[in-house]
Amino acid sequence: MEILQENKNRISKALFVLVIILSVYFAVKIISEIKKDSMLGESATPATISFSGHGEVTAVPDVANISFIISRDSTTVKDAQAGVAVIEKKALDFLKTKSVADKDIQTANASFYPKYEYKQAICPPIPMDVGTSGVTVSPSSPYYCPPNKQVITGYTASESITVKIRNTDSVGDIMQGLGTTGVSNLNGPNFAIDKEDTLKAEARKLAIDDAKAKAEVLAKDLGVSLSKIVSFDESGNNYPIMYSAKGAMAVDNVATPAPAVIPKGENTISSDVTITYEIR
Repeated sequence: MEILQENKNRISKALFVLVIILSVYFAVKIISEIKKDSMLGESATPATISFSGHGEVTAVPDVANISFIISRDSTTVKDAQAGVAVIEKKALDFLKTKSVADKDIQTANASFYPKYEYKQAICPPIPMDVGTSGVTVSPSSPYYCPPNKQVITGYTASESITVKIRNTDSVGDIMQGLGTTGVSNLNGPNFAIDKEDTLKAEARKLAIDDAKAKAEVLAKDLGVSLSKIVSFDESGNNYPIMYSAKGAMAVDNVATPAPAVIPKGENTISSDVTITYEIR
């Protein structure tokens, strides 16, 4: 009887432990399911919303960029380059009289190349002959013998120079004067702002303020709260005023008219930003 009672006690204890284990297991499972249900509709990736902003500032250009080419032909490379050097000296001496600094004059490219011409040799006429019938046959007309021959007839030396003009009021006068030195392909002016980092920063600040203002209004309308910024992107452009001064680009030696007055206008520096917020 004692042994039987002892076995019953052991079985009871084992069943009790099993019940506790099962209870803990089901309790954990239930809690896990409740958590899953509470997260329905939520995404692993936080919700975000993006806003764009635009800002721009304008300023009067303080520099003008021009460019020109010096080109000369000759029978030898040496003579062609010497011809370029003569015109280059005239142009540089003229720029110095207009207070253009050496640091603002740059050679963009210098080159020389041969000039070719296709030539054909004339074949000799067929000599006069007397036919078997005793009739004299006239010589044939001259004609070209193949093949064509490519012959070097000379060389072209060329140099491209860019100039930054800091006194923008003298642009017309400088371009007109350069046209009398023998240069060709005189292009410009392209007005710009020499140091525009400050203006770019100002335009960016205006664009950011614009995006933030839009974000605050829309967040209020949607009933959401803006959290941290998750991304930021910026793009911007500098829109110069382009002007072609035909009067200032005359390259002949006719009586020189008064220098053309070239309007500088204004340059617009802009910034466009996109800010993405996490929302709650």
